[in-house]
Amino acid sequence: MDTTHSKDGTRIALDRTGEGPALIHVGGALNDRGSGAALAGLLAPHRTVVTYDRRGRGDSGDTPPYAVEREIEDLAAVIEAAGGSAAVYGMSSGAVLALRAAAHGLPITRLALFEPPFNPAHDDRLTRARAYSTELTGILADGRRGDALALFMTAVGMPEEMVGQMRGAPMWPALEALAPTLAYDSAVMDDAATGAELPEDLLASVTVPALVLDGGDSPAWMRDIARRTAALLPAGTHRTLDGQTHDVDPAVLAPALERFLTG
Repeated sequence: MDTTHSKDGTRIALDRTGEGPALIHVGGALNDRGSGAALAGLLAPHRTVVTYDRRGRGDSGDTPPYAVEREIEDLAAVIEAAGGSAAVYGMSSGAVLALRAAAHGLPITRLALFEPPFNPAHDDRLTRARAYSTELTGILADGRRGDALALFMTAVGMPEEMVGQMRGAPMWPALEALAPTLAYDSAVMDDAATGAELPEDLLASVTVPALVLDGGDSPAWMRDIARRTAALLPAGTHRTLDGQTHDVDPAVLAPALERFLTG
């Protein structure tokens, strides 16, 4: 483990794997730097992969009050620690953070995104995202981390009975430790204000070469959003990974990333 410090002084923990051009891995909800370790190992023969704990997770610090701008500054510090510029891969809500960072002007050379979970305009998912943000805020204010986890899991489609079983699983305490950062991902998605609506103006401002990936077995709406995201990016391309879902297999993902990063 290594550390760097963000603009506001927050400690950010990171790992480096491999040698070569830098690729920063930005995890999504309930991910820490270990979540990208398998992918980092597969890409290590060709590049240095930097995985990091987003603020409030793992070995990183957390300086209130939270703002999405602070997370963009965190990523800027990680890129600086990686050499001053880097390609960035973002997963799910981490893909949206990467997009916002690129739009902010961070020195990102290439951008790879897996299933950014935006919502279509005029869709009931917009209403549900706003309601989720409101309920999540109240639950976390009461300190009910387990209930916050359960809310998130049901919101992304996990059956309630399965969530109940997970509460007794060995991994549950570690997930509870990450629960407060669900509010951070909700803020990155802009759930409260827009319902995580596809941000056309923001995407149009991101001019770096970008690859948007989806899984062939993912829900149709998520695949459609991936295609629309790629179409709105000035230098965007789209690719589907056959047989994959939102829980993408690193062994399938790594070759697709490597082709894009070296193309």
